[in-house]
Parts: sequence; structure tokens; C-alpha cells
Amino acid sequence: MSNDRNLFISLAFVLLGFGVMMVHSASITSWPTEYERVYLSRHLAFAFAGVVAAVICSVIPGRFWYRMAPAIFIVTAILLVLVAIPGIGSRVNGARRWLRYGDLSLQPSELAKIAIPLLMARLLVTRHGKTRDSWWRAACVILPSALIIPLVAIEPDLGTSVFLLAVTLVALIVGAWPVRYFVGTMACAVPAGVCFSLFMLKPYQLARLTGFVDAWRDVSHAPWQVKQSLVSLGAGGIPGVGIGRGWQKLSYLPEANTDFVFAVVGEELGLIGTLGIVTLWCGLFLTGIRLLRNLPERSFALVAGTTLLAQLVLQAAINVAVATAMLPNNGLALPLISYGGSNLVTSMVCLGIIISLSTAKPGIDTCWSPALTHATFTE
Repeated sequence: MSNDRNLFISLAFVLLGFGVMMVHSASITSWPTEYERVYLSRHLAFAFAGVVAAVICSVIPGRFWYRMAPAIFIVTAILLVLVAIPGIGSRVNGARRWLRYGDLSLQPSELAKIAIPLLMARLLVTRHGKTRDSWWRAACVILPSALIIPLVAIEPDLGTSVFLLAVTLVALIVGAWPVRYFVGTMACAVPAGVCFSLFMLKPYQLARLTGFVDAWRDVSHAPWQVKQSLVSLGAGGIPGVGIGRGWQKLSYLPEANTDFVFAVVGEELGLIGTLGIVTLWCGLFLTGIRLLRNLPERSFALVAGTTLLAQLVLQAAINVAVATAMLPNNGLALPLISYGGSNLVTSMVCLGIIISLSTAKPGIDTCWSPALTHATFTE
């Protein structure tokens, strides 16, 4: 167990250190200014805060996350409501997603990536045996997502909304939600999703979807970001042009140090660098699974820890897929590597919670009552 934990922590720090290097390189512009150093200094501050938060979370007993899951969810919901209020939430590029106080800023939707897995894991475990009684009891399990996702969607932030929906599905699968409820929920969710797509999507959101299709029909008609990302990846070849020597980030590739930092890696470190990142993430996922493997089946610690781990890897996979034109642009950052305080600190907190849950003692920290020690969902 200790070897798995040490390897898990080591892989996380390698990704974090790699992120510091790439944020500095991706922030270089064609006209060097002091902002390049500002990006690096801020990212280092975010990384330090994230490490401190992760260490604190990792030493907290696993039962704490079970008990605090409702409180964390309520705080997140309140912050998401506040961010939607004019004068409180800050509007940037037409979206109201941030709470700002002086030089400090917070993106509440990032906290939802912690709140939803924890509360859903608690509900999945504590409602063992009750899901067979009525649809209402079963619906309570997905209530956290049903409340949070619309608040994120109205910011608007479609990418994070869809991602949180995917996280919800991961939690339900890990928690062994009965198949019949999946079928019933999808029967309601699909028509609702179609109606939302037809009547609620913003013009620029529709443009992203149509642009994704155009990229596969004729790359010359693809959105600017996608084309420049593909050019960056192609320019690097196998060895890359060298750290700091990429040209696409010099005002050609938008969001070079955030959403499309993977394209910068492809140009400067080539196929070797991009495959290196993929390998590191695969290693982190497999090591995390080994770290959680001894926890009781369908316990809170296992469901919450596995969901948090899967969502980190899933976000990384989605970011890579966007940079390689495999998915429409959705604004999701590359965890531990992209520039951005809220995402970086949240990712580090998730890692700390995973370590905390992995050390939970069977029958004491994994489930909170004897009746739940072997909790399972059966038909």
C-alpha cells in the first residue's frame, strides 16, 4: 500500500512540475513583457496552495468526507447562486463564472467536481436497499447533479455541465445503481437534452458543434482554435522543436497556456512529449486504482475515491481529445498542467481526498454503521 501511495504521489508531482514548465513556455509571446513572469509566478503560487491543500486533505480521516459531504455541497450550491447575481459574479467574455475579491478569484463550478462525487457516494451507500421501494428514493441519488448542473449551465458553461453529467454517470456505475433506473433516467434525459440543444444553446455553442463536424469534413473550414492546434501538433513531429521554441503560441494558438497547452507540448516536445503525458496519466489512474483496491466493495470510500480519480483522468482525456479534434471545444483545462488557479487547486484537493480515502480502515472509515459494512445494490 505504501509503495502504491508513494508512486501515486510521485506521478502527481511529475505532472505538476511538467505543468509549471509548460505554463511558462506557453505564456511566452512574440513581444516579451513582464506578463510572462506574472503567469509563472501566479502559477507557482497556485501550485503551492494546491500542494498545501492536498497535504491537509490527505491526512484528514476518511470519515470526515462522509460527514462533510452535505455541507460541501450546500456551500458549492450557494456560491453558484451568488455567481449568477449581477454585481456579485464577474462577467468575462459574456459568461458569469467567477467570484472576485481584489486579486483573488474563484470559479465555483470547479468545486462542484468535489461536491457531486462526495454527496452522491454518500447517498448511494446510505440508501442501500431503499432504491427498490420507489422511484422517488432512487431519484434522490441523482438530486445533487440535478440541482448543480443547471446552475452551471446558466453561467453559461456547457462544457463543465456536460462533464459533470459524465461524472454523475461514473458515480452511479461505481456505486452499482440498478440498471432499470439507468434506463428510466435516460428515457427522460435524452428528450430533455434534445430540447435543450434546440432551444437553449447559444449561437457560439452551436458554432462549436458545427465546427467540430466541419473539421472532419474539411479541415480548412474548422474553427481557428482547432486548426491552429492541429498545426501545432503537426509542426512538432516526433522530437519537437524544443522547449520555448514553439511558434504557434506567439499569437496564433488561442488559450495556449490553458485549454490548448497540450498542443504546445506537441509542438515543442513532439510526439514523445504528448505520449509522455498520456503515459503519466495512465500511470496515475492505474496506481490510484491499486491504491483503492483493498477498500470494501461499494463502500463510501471506494465509490467517492474511484469517482474522483476517474473524473480527473476523464478531464485530461477530454482536453487531449479537444486538442486533437476528437471532441468539440468545451473549455475544460488539462488538470495539473494548464494555467488556472481554481482548476489546479481543485485537482490537487481531489488527489488529497483520494489518498485520505485510500487509508480508511475497513468497517471504521469506509462505512459509517455496521449495517453498511457490506452495502450492495441488488435487484
